[in-house]
Amino acid sequence: MADGTGIEWTEATWNPTTGCDRISPGCDNCYALTLAKRLKAMGNPKYQVDGDPRTSGPGFAITEHPSALDIPRRWSAPRIIFVNSMSDLFHARVSSPFIRDVFQVMEETPRHTYQLLTKRPKRAARMADELPWPGNVWLGVSVETSEQLWRLDDLRRVPAAIRFVSAEPLLGSLEGLDLSGMHWLIAGGESGPKYRELDPMWVRELRDACSEQDVAFFFKQWGGRTPKRNGRELDGQLWDQMPASMRA
Repeated sequence: MADGTGIEWTEATWNPTTGCDRISPGCDNCYALTLAKRLKAMGNPKYQVDGDPRTSGPGFAITEHPSALDIPRRWSAPRIIFVNSMSDLFHARVSSPFIRDVFQVMEETPRHTYQLLTKRPKRAARMADELPWPGNVWLGVSVETSEQLWRLDDLRRVPAAIRFVSAEPLLGSLEGLDLSGMHWLIAGGESGPKYRELDPMWVRELRDACSEQDVAFFFKQWGGRTPKRNGRELDGQLWDQMPASMRA
């Protein structure tokens, strides 16, 4: 976790769990898996358990960290916090009691805004009635191609104050995207040595869909060998819109 981050749409990260398994095309070049391998080699105690080599990797097994639960409580100033930048809270191997513990922390710290992102919204929907959903907890799903659009249907079943879509890395057209029940969409290209090219038309389709359906649009990056290589402007401007609850 870090108090401060290079991720443009948040202010801090908090990882009460670490580790994950690849389940869709957007996971192919997972930055977190690569970083976990490096952190294991450096001796970081949170990344010493290896995941399944077919879907995960060195230092990237799902691991719960109870000692991390109190971190947001110690941050006195309000922050926008990305929860589990190195994991997925709704992974099947994260225990239900621990998920409830995480939600309790978020409920008890209303000064912070929490952004959860999952590729496993079916479990989030199944657990929705067991969890508190205070106004400071947002939930989003990753949608990289049209094959993952079903995730929005499960997200709509969750009573989060803000529901959002992360189309990053965007790997194909989402033309005709139905954003009903959504409040925010983040789009971005892939970065790293094996990055896949981002077609500008795919981004314009999402920008226009957000405009037509009154959803805030945030364009994070074009991507490339490094995240900042090709900048963030789309048609000559930056798109940094936030959900209505965050607008000045």
